[in-house]
Amino acid sequence: MNISDVAKKTGLTSKAIRFYEEKGLVTPPLRSENGYRSYTPQHIEELTLLRQARQVGFNLEECGELISLFNDPARHSADVKTRTLQKAAEIEAHITELHAMRERLLALAAVCPGDDGAECPIIKQLAGGCC
Repeated sequence: MNISDVAKKTGLTSKAIRFYEEKGLVTPPLRSENGYRSYTPQHIEELTLLRQARQVGFNLEECGELISLFNDPARHSADVKTRTLQKAAEIEAHITELHAMRERLLALAAVCPGDDGAECPIIKQLAGGCC
């Protein structure tokens, strides 16, 4: 199977596939005599796992760990579950931070007259001044 077929099946671009290969995140494909990559169903599974793991927030290093677990027949599902729950906790912490940022922005906007004047309480507060 060639890279364009793999791209269609995985939803990734050829460029992304080559990037993941370059980073060592997937099993290197075999090369034909003319130098073209030759992919197997295992590559499709690895690349699909990678794409979907990225979509739920795993970074490249974490994706590499998941691929290693995918390829390890002696893996324990508890290890995968632990990593997944850790990622969910990180996302929850990030959501909390985002909510706090949003509340601060709304509070800043609430004290600003938003008119044609140069006086801006938002700029003043962000610059460390007091309103």
